Amino acid sequence: MFPADSGNMIFELVTIALNTAAATADLASAEFVRDNAKKLDLPPGWILPLGVLKAAGALGLAAGLAGVPHVGVAAAGGLTLFFVGAVALHVRRKALRDIAYPAVFLGFAAASLVSQW
Repeated sequence: MFPADSGNMIFELVTIALNTAAATADLASAEFVRDNAKKLDLPPGWILPLGVLKAAGALGLAAGLAGVPHVGVAAAGGLTLFFVGAVALHVRRKALRDIAYPAVFLGFAAASLVSQW
């Protein structure tokens, strides 16, 4: 393992932890998740599929760390695109007060993607 690999792994581990926590909240349909969906005019039926996507991204990153070829890159790319969409939705709905959360998730997902190279 190269010294830089430890730093890269930290980004991926944080991204896995963040998305696992977010997916758990989505899958449990936590009150704050329902409130955020309402602020963004998202139908309640979208919460579960969005949680599944976050969980799949976290699992894919974990598989990549475990050595499964290309899965980590695909997961990091998918999460990056997911959170680009989330940030764009916040901007479109003028929900700028809450934009920090998806922006932080986007930053870690993008860092995880870049760290794959």
